[in-house]
Amino acid sequence: MTKITTLFFDVGGVILTNGWDTTARHAAMSKFQLDSAEFEARHELANPAWERGEITMEEYLARTIFYRERTFWPKEFEDFMYAQSKPLAESLEFVRGIARSGRYLMAVISNESAEINAYRIRTFGLREIFTAFFSSCYVGIQKPDVRIFQMALNVTQRSADECIFVDDRAENVAGARRVGMNTIQFQNVADRADQRGLAQARQSFEQHVAAGQHTNQHQPVKLL
Repeated sequence: MTKITTLFFDVGGVILTNGWDTTARHAAMSKFQLDSAEFEARHELANPAWERGEITMEEYLARTIFYRERTFWPKEFEDFMYAQSKPLAESLEFVRGIARSGRYLMAVISNESAEINAYRIRTFGLREIFTAFFSSCYVGIQKPDVRIFQMALNVTQRSADECIFVDDRAENVAGARRVGMNTIQFQNVADRADQRGLAQARQSFEQHVAAGQHTNQHQPVKLL
């Protein structure tokens, strides 16, 4: 039985809210009174390059928002974008607890733009938890491309079977599984009133991660 030595985590949807997802973008369209359909079309064209670190936030906004004169300044829009990031408090604290145990190498594999990534690392103290950040903006590859998972294994010098990857998206979990990683598909517990369900969720996660044993768990695991 292979001992688990390394935990790779996604950030958005697992320990923090997503940085610039559909919900956040719709909120921006409402606040700044922008045409949602036009913006989304431009976003779909610009976002992949932004998340791969090929363009800056300034250029992303020039392509999607400030290609014509607006009644607000770019900094106002940027500040709104940053403010959409919130902690998933209990998940974040649970992961901090795992980090404090010192039992695992812990790193991030995420799809994020450089500016939002840096803001979230700094604001939520993620350097205190994770040793390395395999963010799409730094490595030029986005999940679920298997190359980002293989790069993480190569750089950390870990074998796939001693690693667990945790993500909320099925397609990303599948990408990690293709390189041989053990995986857990994370789901938030929406109903806080279901304390029994929450206790079972935490126990399930702990059994597969904190116990430090090999797992073939590929089903969704619910955890706050």
